[in-house]
Amino acid sequence: MRKFEYDGVVYETLRQAQAARREHYLGLVQSGMNSTRAARTVGVSKRTAKVWRNGRTRATGRNETPALDWYRGDMPTPKQVSGRYLNQDERFAIADGIRAGDSFRTIAIRLGRNVSTISREMTANTNPTTGRYEPHRAQQLSTVRLARPKPSKIADNPELLTAVRAKLTAHWSPEQISAWLKAQFPDNEAMNAAPETIYQAIYVQAKGELKLDVKQALRSGRAKRRPHGQSNERKPRFREPMVMISERPADVEDRAIPGHWEGDLIIGANSQSAIGTLVERTTRFAILLHLPDRHDAETVQHAIVTKLQHLPKLLRNSLTWDQGSELALHANIKAALDMDVYFCDPHSPWQRGTNENTNGLLRQYFPKGTDLSGYTDAYLDAVAEELNDRPRKTLNWAKPSEKILDLLNTAA
Repeated sequence: MRKFEYDGVVYETLRQAQAARREHYLGLVQSGMNSTRAARTVGVSKRTAKVWRNGRTRATGRNETPALDWYRGDMPTPKQVSGRYLNQDERFAIADGIRAGDSFRTIAIRLGRNVSTISREMTANTNPTTGRYEPHRAQQLSTVRLARPKPSKIADNPELLTAVRAKLTAHWSPEQISAWLKAQFPDNEAMNAAPETIYQAIYVQAKGELKLDVKQALRSGRAKRRPHGQSNERKPRFREPMVMISERPADVEDRAIPGHWEGDLIIGANSQSAIGTLVERTTRFAILLHLPDRHDAETVQHAIVTKLQHLPKLLRNSLTWDQGSELALHANIKAALDMDVYFCDPHSPWQRGTNENTNGLLRQYFPKGTDLSGYTDAYLDAVAEELNDRPRKTLNWAKPSEKILDLLNTAA
């Protein structure tokens, strides 16, 4: 009967001899020997050694309990995480490289990673007790750190929760609440919360005690958080590129040259109706646009062209508007009137100061919260005529109608 020998011991079967060889290999690796060197010592290929290390007795693809536990102990199996993070196989490769005496840079090149990634991995996950890098332990530690959601500071502190809830109910902003908490509890870190912590409690962790009616509690009225990308990451507002007010000629600012207009919409009840307003910067002459049915881009474009097309070129130099969607067809307006169109910066109404002032005067005729669709075109012309017939202090008590008439006579 054939006998099988390994390391000076004779076994009855090949299976027994191979089992002894496998145990010898695993013992060498657990003692700190490099996997390749251990495989060479017991007389097997690197491929066979990898199969054994990953918990298989043969290269059949049959999974078994990992024989080499790498000091994982009772930690659960690591979860799958994003490819941007190191995975279990990469951590095995790091461990092999460290045991072989490779530098961090050599390991990084082999894995296609940045050397700083390897350095941070070693700093964060080396076992402080043994001083060794243990890949199973490192993988589990990394997975635990990625766990979400983390405990909420506000939800876990009833006193802080009550204080934040009270201020939200009073319509305080998270920034105001944070500043108030710091002033009220300067020496109590448990009662301090950054604005972002409060926002997170509202938008992310509002399933428990902090489940308020967000639409009533926050001024924004949004139940979901709106992402804020960087300005250079924002998508273009319109299909046709906008020309910003910063590119408007300097002589427009000093009002020395007429024919530069500012425009906007006065919005009616429930944003269902609107009236367009145009104001000439030099004379303060106002024109109202009749928009009885809708105030989309096509309707507003048609109204602007209709009102301004009969003016002489002297009075059709430029139009400045905000970034409302009603001016999406600004390129058509420019082409039809041979008139430059400029756009204000977001949330900068002062860049159309003349128009904003005129809109305030017009609210005397069109109060907020009223339906604007019922006013006729003739009535809007009558309101504009009355407004233009008022003497203005800024015009040295001349009337806008007088100033515009002087310009028309000059053009004629």
